[in-house]
Amino acid sequence: MNDSDYKAELEKLFVRFPSVQNVGFKGAYKPGLDNMERFCTLLGHPEKDVRWIHIAGTNGKGSVANMIASALAAKGLSVGLYTSPHILDFRERMRIIDGRKARTKAELIGKEEVQDFICNYREDFDRLSLSFFEITTGMAFKWFNDRKVDIAVLETGLGGRLDSTNVVTPLLSIITSIGLDHCSLLGNTRAEIAAEKAGIFKKGVPALIGSRDDETAPVFEQQAQSLEAPLHFADSADAPGWDRSGAMLAEMDLQGCYQRENLRTVLAALALIRINFDDDIAEAICRTAARMDFHGRWELIGRCPDMICDIGHNPPALKQNFAQLRSYLEQGRYRRLIIVYGVMADKDLDGILPLMPEEAQYILVAPDTPRAMPSAALYDHCRKYWEQCGRKPSSLIDAGKVANGLILAKARAAGNDDTLIYVGGSTFVVSEAISLNEEWE
Repeated sequence: MNDSDYKAELEKLFVRFPSVQNVGFKGAYKPGLDNMERFCTLLGHPEKDVRWIHIAGTNGKGSVANMIASALAAKGLSVGLYTSPHILDFRERMRIIDGRKARTKAELIGKEEVQDFICNYREDFDRLSLSFFEITTGMAFKWFNDRKVDIAVLETGLGGRLDSTNVVTPLLSIITSIGLDHCSLLGNTRAEIAAEKAGIFKKGVPALIGSRDDETAPVFEQQAQSLEAPLHFADSADAPGWDRSGAMLAEMDLQGCYQRENLRTVLAALALIRINFDDDIAEAICRTAARMDFHGRWELIGRCPDMICDIGHNPPALKQNFAQLRSYLEQGRYRRLIIVYGVMADKDLDGILPLMPEEAQYILVAPDTPRAMPSAALYDHCRKYWEQCGRKPSSLIDAGKVANGLILAKARAAGNDDTLIYVGGSTFVVSEAISLNEEWE
């Protein structure tokens, strides 16, 4: 197999079975488990021979999944990890970190394994009317089974109850957080969304929730009681290692302030599956991004000036991100803030615009995808809101392409070490920014 053959097969897959990343949920999302169950039967039910940790949540599930995988590998386990979306490479969705090896670093599924899977089951993809996500989920199930991993961490794609991953019976079910996102598919209240995500609970299987709140806790309690599933809340659990959280958070290569809540969930999860906390676990968690090749979470992608990117794109995530940016200015860590920002065309900006720091200069962009909101349209939305609030529209610039936005941001920050550039709003914007910075180095 050569690289061009692999790229050709992958391109055919993306065209014939478009992903949510590329065409949105209306064009790619197929709720329900019937197709996935038929596909698993065809594959010989590889999911039944793997021990799983199943994770859902509005935000934080990717970070929690990667931290847990890194920690489990530190105990000498071979750990599979299935997450989405990918940032730079399709194969990021499926990784194995083998703690039995001397040099512990995650490996991506091989190009040959991807191509073989596509070629072997191509006719079945159409016959079973599979979605892109169902295909990749089946690919992960088979790869983890073929490699005989000791355990695998599985992240839902959307929601939980009807998600393709919800055909497994795990050792532990985790819900990291509940916020208003994908409301047209999951519900218009946090309680409705919680009910969808609680659909991953299984009979008798312990369930862990990131934090308790009055609106969603009754939903989780009712679902857990009906399934006789022991229910735990990470913020009320006395997890081993939490007394070292301050030092760990300071040392972690995942530096977003939101990682505090995620770390608490990770430590509670490890305790529930009887993994003893020790120095090796602490080190593995602190080096999660490096060990797992994990991108796009408060990632420092440039120096002089400092450039940070983050894929947070919904109001709960952006509220935390923008608060952290403000704190940097208030603490004097930086004196100027430039935000390179782009969104998808279906993004509801009403809940986002009020969160955007007034202190920043905004360079508005459109990533290279059909789903992107044109930068001119984003500029108009922002300008109208700015004028309503008495802000100066001069703080807004329409740069067009992401590359133009990055070049302009760097030019405006040139010679000023006290300037921070933040890149975000969309996974696509972050992906392009990371790739471009790597090309330009």
